[in-house]
Amino acid sequence: MINSLSGRFLMLTTIFVLIAELLIFVPSVARFREDYFLDRLERAQIASLTLLADDMITPELEQELLWNAGVFNVVLRRDEVRQLVLSSPIPSPIHKTFDMRDPSAWRLIRDALLRLVDREQRVIRVIGNPVQDGGLLIEITLDTQPLRTALIDYGIRILLLSAVISVITALLLFLAVRRVIVKPIKGVVEHMRAYAQAPEDARRIITPNAGVTELREAEQALASMQTQLTSALRQKERLAQLGSGVSKISHDLRNILTSAVLFTDRIETSKDPAVRRLAPKLVNSITRAVNLCESTLAFGRVDEPAPVLSRILLSDVVDDVVAGERLSIGDEDISLTVDIPTGMTLRADGEQLYRVLGNLVRNARQAISATGKGGEVSISASEDDSVWTIAVADTGPGLPAKAREHLFEAFQGGTTRGGSGLGLAIAAELVRGHGGRLELDHTGEDGTRFCISLPKHDLTLSSQNS
Repeated sequence: MINSLSGRFLMLTTIFVLIAELLIFVPSVARFREDYFLDRLERAQIASLTLLADDMITPELEQELLWNAGVFNVVLRRDEVRQLVLSSPIPSPIHKTFDMRDPSAWRLIRDALLRLVDREQRVIRVIGNPVQDGGLLIEITLDTQPLRTALIDYGIRILLLSAVISVITALLLFLAVRRVIVKPIKGVVEHMRAYAQAPEDARRIITPNAGVTELREAEQALASMQTQLTSALRQKERLAQLGSGVSKISHDLRNILTSAVLFTDRIETSKDPAVRRLAPKLVNSITRAVNLCESTLAFGRVDEPAPVLSRILLSDVVDDVVAGERLSIGDEDISLTVDIPTGMTLRADGEQLYRVLGNLVRNARQAISATGKGGEVSISASEDDSVWTIAVADTGPGLPAKAREHLFEAFQGGTTRGGSGLGLAIAAELVRGHGGRLELDHTGEDGTRFCISLPKHDLTLSSQNS
């Protein structure tokens, strides 16, 4: 309850109302004390006028007048003459004098609060202006105990009234907040839960109907997000179905093309010069088609195994990649150079790292081969305290603008003419599985350079140590 929006609003409302009532209570008590003094001055003036009307009053009547006025003595100044009109014995010396002719608000508040906390019974003098121009000045002496009792009684009534007002106000605000804010918010939450159960069902998309502007804007934003998400899920489902179909077609097509490769072996033995001249081009075309099918099947596998990390010698993996690519180079003027520190080991999955480097080196070799000129593909490596870095560079023509724009995106980021971009997409995904990054470091007319960064930091070990 206390952690709910309405509960906290109720608590804060009660606190703020009490603060407001306290700000009212303090000047109210000061005002009550001022009225108390003015009332005593007025009573004392009336009692003194009785004496002025008849000088021969009995002591008993004088005491009764003072008792009714609630004072010990009355001094009235008329025509510049100060006269002790009524008097009675004072139990103690006068403690303090208060001038009520023109007091400041701060002084009234201060004196009232001091009187509330002062429990001692004291005698004080109060000076004021007579009412109805009944003289120049009037002074009275009185006991502070009845004043403090009256202040406490008045303060208790004010506090009780403040508490009742606070409770009623907080309750009304609590009900209003629940009706206007909390209930619509709960409705939005229920819509979100219902939508989460079946996000593909468009009927579960929220319909904005809140009366509060801010809540309605939130509902509109939620409806827009749900609409886009539902469309994205539908598109994802269609793409998944399409991908499944493409994988099946690629699988069958690969088998057909593999059989076609066997037939081309016989074509190469033909004695017809034209056939023998076209046979290598046919073999290359079929080989590229087989590679595309295999890449499509590899990319379509959602159950790509997680890398099995172990300490491997980097030079062994690179040697295997270079050996395979040298067979593909044939008579082309393309050189492969390796610059790897002797004995450099890193923590990785050897098979997956071979696939990453194989894709990068193959792309580099094909880029140079497409120019019809010679070139160089280099593999280098380095390390520091936190990361292993492997670079694959070539002296080819650089990546086209479209490839740079959609780099590492399947079927869009092909680096060579007619390429699908699957090689880079798969390589980037395998590197991410190692917790690393595959980045394009440089590309231009002088060549292209890709960098693989593999972290040395083991998150599992670090979490256990922490």
